[in-house]
Amino acid sequence: MRLRLLLVSVLTPLVLWAALPMLSAAETTAQLESKIDATRGKIQMRKGKEKVLSTDISRYNRRIETLQERIDRIGARQSVVQEDLDVKQAELTRLQTDLRSERSRLTRLKLRLTEARGILSARLRELYEADRPDLMTVVLNSRGFADLLERGQFLSRIQAQDNRIVKLVRQAKADATGAAAKLKRLEARQAVVTRRVAARRNELSDLKRGVIGNRAVFAQAKTAKSSALSQVRTERKDLEGHLEGLEKEQAAIQAKLARQSGVPAPAGGYTGSGGQLSMPVKAVFTSPFGQRWGRLHAGIDLAAATGTPIHAADGGRVVIAAPTGGYGNYTCVQHTAAMSTCYAHQSRFATSVGATVKRGQLIGYLGNTGNSTGPHLHFEVRINGVPQDPTRYL
Repeated sequence: MRLRLLLVSVLTPLVLWAALPMLSAAETTAQLESKIDATRGKIQMRKGKEKVLSTDISRYNRRIETLQERIDRIGARQSVVQEDLDVKQAELTRLQTDLRSERSRLTRLKLRLTEARGILSARLRELYEADRPDLMTVVLNSRGFADLLERGQFLSRIQAQDNRIVKLVRQAKADATGAAAKLKRLEARQAVVTRRVAARRNELSDLKRGVIGNRAVFAQAKTAKSSALSQVRTERKDLEGHLEGLEKEQAAIQAKLARQSGVPAPAGGYTGSGGQLSMPVKAVFTSPFGQRWGRLHAGIDLAAATGTPIHAADGGRVVIAAPTGGYGNYTCVQHTAAMSTCYAHQSRFATSVGATVKRGQLIGYLGNTGNSTGPHLHFEVRINGVPQDPTRYL
């Protein structure tokens, strides 16, 4: 009896010590699974952002190309308008030359008219001094110098030389009047051409300035989107590298679990045993295997009351039976070198690590431990450690 007690006291710590790595590894692999799922979710989010940003950048590129085509068309119009402006500018230059010439001519004509009037005035004084009362009566009765020149009575009574003087004055006055009218027309034409040239040039300049401004706005927005896309891609690549490291760590832990359970790590794929797994619990099917909320739901959920018995889906050896993080109370049974089944969120265990169980044997009770929203069994089937859809085997 004493020998038995001694053996128990010696072996119990050894058994507990041997079980500690298994419990720690089980908890670690569950935590890694959670981290892997979270990382995959983040990667999917980054890919979604990349898609949105790439779409935005493509849209900005198309808009920028459209604006550039419009700028090119405006540039072509500017070339045509510039040719027209060159013609108008040449016309304006000619007008300005003509204006200068006409102003100079008008000045000369006014001077000639002044001289002619002086000569005529001197001649009229001579006539007055020569005592020609009839002629002076005509002069005094006229309404002005212009009226005097038009009076036939005046012209008929003066001598031929005097007629030449009068004609000279009349022609000088007519030339000066015509030159003044032409100058006025040239000045009006110059003003019209100047306004048109300025209006066309300003119109196209304003239009092009507006389009170039819009292009700059879109180019700036595209630059910002491109910068954001580059950052998101960098984050996604970093996450993918992190995910690769987590997956390698997970594979190493799964191999460690297999060694500790006495089952060698699998070298090939699962070929199957020709049989189906049995339902582990009498419950309501509530959630399928697959992607959910951007991450993989690695099993199926079966809802029932807390304490509902859970049975092994097939015979095998218990390699994990321990509390974990998100999975709560978690049990895994290794059936073959490749296949295992796992049972999460149990309220309590009915087996232990190292135990050999038969198909349908009680291994635990349904619960709500870990990250759970209500009493249910999260049931997994893994082939070489990779989660599979359990409905294919049940």
